Amino acid sequence: MALKKETLEIDGMTCTACAVAIEKKVGRLSGVGRAEVNYATEALVVEHEDEVGIEDIKKAVVEAGYKVREERKTREVIIPIEGMTCAACSRAVDRAINKLEGVKEGSVNLATEKARVIYDPQTTRLSDIRDAIVKAGYKPLEIKAESQTDEARKRREREISTMWTKFIVALVFTAPLFYIAMGHMIGLPVPGFMQPESNPLNFALTQLILTLPAIAVGYKFYTVGFRTMLKGSPNMDSLVAMGTSAAFIYSLYALWQVTQGHSEYAGSLYFETVGVIITLILLGKTLETVAKGRTSDAIKKLMDLAPKTAIVIQGDQEIIVPIEEVEEGDIIVVKPGQSIPTDGEVVQGLTSIDESMLTGESIPVQKKAGDRVVGGSLNKTGSIHFRATRVGDDTALAQIIKLVEEAQGSKAPIAQMADIISGYFVPIVFGIGLLAGLGWWISGESAIFSLTIFISVLVIACPCALGLATPTAIMVGTGKGAEHGVLIKSGEALETAHKVDTVILDKTGTITTGEPKVTDILVYSGIEKDELLRLAASAERGSEHPLGEAILEAALEQDMGLESPEIFNAIPGHGIEATILAKDMLLGNKRLMDDRGIEISEALDDAQRLSQEGKTPMYISVDGKLAGIIAVADVLKDSSVDAIKALHKLDLEVIMITGDNEKTAQAIAKEVGIDRVLAEVLPQDKANEIKKLQEQGKKIAMVGDGINDAPALAQAEIGIAIGSGTDVAMESADIVLMRSDLTDVSVAISLSKKTITNIKQNLFWAFGYNTLGIPVAAGLLHIFGGPLLNPMIAALAMAFSSVSVVTNALRLKGFKPTI
Repeated sequence: MALKKETLEIDGMTCTACAVAIEKKVGRLSGVGRAEVNYATEALVVEHEDEVGIEDIKKAVVEAGYKVREERKTREVIIPIEGMTCAACSRAVDRAINKLEGVKEGSVNLATEKARVIYDPQTTRLSDIRDAIVKAGYKPLEIKAESQTDEARKRREREISTMWTKFIVALVFTAPLFYIAMGHMIGLPVPGFMQPESNPLNFALTQLILTLPAIAVGYKFYTVGFRTMLKGSPNMDSLVAMGTSAAFIYSLYALWQVTQGHSEYAGSLYFETVGVIITLILLGKTLETVAKGRTSDAIKKLMDLAPKTAIVIQGDQEIIVPIEEVEEGDIIVVKPGQSIPTDGEVVQGLTSIDESMLTGESIPVQKKAGDRVVGGSLNKTGSIHFRATRVGDDTALAQIIKLVEEAQGSKAPIAQMADIISGYFVPIVFGIGLLAGLGWWISGESAIFSLTIFISVLVIACPCALGLATPTAIMVGTGKGAEHGVLIKSGEALETAHKVDTVILDKTGTITTGEPKVTDILVYSGIEKDELLRLAASAERGSEHPLGEAILEAALEQDMGLESPEIFNAIPGHGIEATILAKDMLLGNKRLMDDRGIEISEALDDAQRLSQEGKTPMYISVDGKLAGIIAVADVLKDSSVDAIKALHKLDLEVIMITGDNEKTAQAIAKEVGIDRVLAEVLPQDKANEIKKLQEQGKKIAMVGDGINDAPALAQAEIGIAIGSGTDVAMESADIVLMRSDLTDVSVAISLSKKTITNIKQNLFWAFGYNTLGIPVAAGLLHIFGGPLLNPMIAALAMAFSSVSVVTNALRLKGFKPTI
């Protein structure tokens, strides 16, 4: 039974331990095949059977202690209105809007002359709201609709703003707290009424008062931390909550002792440790959130390509509607400088369109009636009308965004070890902290010393760095690929591509254009080359053979006046015969000439040479005499030679696979610099040839574009589909090249190598940091006479460990192809 796939956005996660807890909880549901949480993208991907409902999955997430972010079911629009002159006008419009079924909230502001409407698009269309305003006697102007991208961006901005506010509040109170607690130790002036020696109670109470606001703004560390502990899946917040709670409770005990007259306890307060730990971790979390937001810039750029509205022709009017309300078959108007709202077919007008943002191809493409346009591309010169053929989630841009989002949310095999460790990390750290604290206390150290050890161990440990090491790099890597027209479908594909040592290229449509072209015209009996081409093209007007079509196209490109054949006859396997202007003509191979007794000895050397160059020579006779040869070949793509050089620079072996004969294949291979040729391979045998190479230990990337390439793409470790190829080839591929440019194969493999290097650097730092930091916090250096780690320094290290991992991942944004 095929499993359903759902993606849910999760709120409330603060580290990888949270992600592991959700995976375990959802994964235990009967009927769930796979549950995978990506902490960086805050997304849960679930594959499940029909018996498990989406509500069951949401319930499991809530039971784990987290929330599922609900999809927006309403839409908000701002409608400028012309013609309102007084409060009565605005009330009339308000009543008209709010009477509509599906309108949840409508308010009209006379001062700004705008209506703000929240409505259910399943019940009410925006055109209904516009009509209601018109019927009320007023004129709605251009509408500004808020897209899901805007909503996501605003949510992220609100989150960052809130975190900065919390950090600043904590800092405002923690800075004087730290000064009061530590200043007197280094001779800094402290007000007399707060001197620890003369006024210990004031000294202690002031610190308590300044600590409470910091605890208040960091309340989530405690609510989330203790809740997850009670549910048996402690996370990073639990470590912070336990460490700071221990310090705070001990400080309250010391304060109580001061109130009882034991002034010496004024030197045993840990209030400043609590405040500084919370402040530094809030700073780290804020910087991490900012950096994580930047890792998904590529998705935002893609989403921003699609305009929020479209101009649709309804009757004899041009109406502006939200892009979500455009339907298949609508006629859409696009003016110069505007973006194409959706996929479609031009019905009127002539223009050039810049598709670089989707394909990476910098040269604008000319479009006329009958040509396809792609949503998100930019109309440069003329005004066009086009019929929408794909809308909403079916457009090419929507599919690309979905593919990149899925890739960014997927996990690479290299992340598995970090995930396993993250699942046990927090309980192990609790154990180490407790054992270290008890160990020092038993060895004769004071309770304060042991408490310092316990707090330092809990605070320095950072599961976030482990959890962010892989997904952030994958997010940036796949996003960077999309910017260059390379769509990488999963984290696994991104990782596997760096292991490839052999690239197999299908010839037709990959190395070559896949469209035969006339390459040479040779004449033998005094006839002009142009005349020979004109006559040959006239004869081929009735032919459907690709070689004949190539000759006909060459003549049409030169605007030659063609004749209609008086007689035409196709001779299968040989060529054609035709009568043009009372001249008997033959076009075909050597067998045809031999069968009709045409003398071709003077042309045999030329024909042999052309064949060795990978071209197909076609003999042409007129009235029984050889007139010339026209050679046709599937010509190389402009980029093929450079592409293969780039693959060689990456130390990759390049193999060409083709159904052509050995001689033709070798000629093409020599021209482009191919290392090895697999010739005369039938389409169904391509996958078997790849299997044979894999048995020799080779890691294969197969590059192809056709339906018959699909099994080979699936067999290879990495299947790479050329973007102009078939949908079937793209379905079977792990990587899709949007530009149909072979140089992008090296871009994909280079990006994979850079990304995996980045992930290894992140993992090395994350493991290294925790492996070194926790023993130091436990007092390892102190055993050998070294210093004891202050909990505040531990908090600083912890705060910046995850920031450093994300910052390192962001370096991938500077990736540039070497070509």
